[in-house]
Amino acid sequence: MAIFLGVDGGGTKTSCVIGDEKSVLGTGTADGSNVIRVGKNQARESLGAAIRQACAAADVVPTQIKRTCVGIAGGARPEIAGIVRRLLSEFVSGEITVAGDMVIAMEAAFGSGPGVIVIAGTGSIAYGRNSKGETARAGGWGFAISDEGSGHWIGRSAVTAAMRAYDEGNQDGLLFEHIMKFWGLTTREELVVAANKSPDFAALLPAVLSAADASDPTAQTILTEAGTQLATLAKIVIARLFANTGAVPVSVSGGVFSNSALVRGIFHKSVHDIYPQASMSAGVVDPVQGALALARKNT
Repeated sequence: MAIFLGVDGGGTKTSCVIGDEKSVLGTGTADGSNVIRVGKNQARESLGAAIRQACAAADVVPTQIKRTCVGIAGGARPEIAGIVRRLLSEFVSGEITVAGDMVIAMEAAFGSGPGVIVIAGTGSIAYGRNSKGETARAGGWGFAISDEGSGHWIGRSAVTAAMRAYDEGNQDGLLFEHIMKFWGLTTREELVVAANKSPDFAALLPAVLSAADASDPTAQTILTEAGTQLATLAKIVIARLFANTGAVPVSVSGGVFSNSALVRGIFHKSVHDIYPQASMSAGVVDPVQGALALARKNT
């Protein structure tokens, strides 16, 4: 019986799934392993922890793994793929394929068929493929210049809004309180220092979601804009690949979509308003299933 491993190496979370030709045998999770964001040491630790957990759940040893596919942001870049391949080779045997995170998400959503996938996790990107096999992307150029609507974008926008409110002489609102509590801070000066140390802004997503659920208008505005920004990425890809076609399959993936009904709702409405032929999937795709599917395929 051949054993296969799929890995989704996100910036916040690493997911692994082990299976044979047809069945899932075990899963594992750990902290983020995107080497661009967390560095090689953290990536090695997270990959090892997730793989060991998945192997224990599947009752297999890593040397039994025939083929591994890992999806990671930046995986199409040879230097990043080389680093990830070397890290994985410390834990597993057999063939190792490194792909972009959008590639495994596309596989999970559409297999080899056409469609548009929009990912909003720590970062964000839209990626599509039409019936001719032509592909296009929008966004995903890194948090400093892109990643609109992502967890990082939402967290940074929340801190920016809190400081703008202070500039305008407004009292501290619920969003500010949630941010301070989440980061364990007591003064605004501490917030300024923390925010300017290039922190993991994506980690603030739960604080923003919590404030929005409590009807904080600023948090709700940020999530609404996130949905709009993500829809813009989707519309760019649809225009490039599907402008003169019929139905366009559209799916979403990532923690922002899975945790915010508001973002999903705004995204769906905004895309559908311009492209009523878009066939919007109601669920949120799990990319690691696409990584497992690709590991099962001959390479």
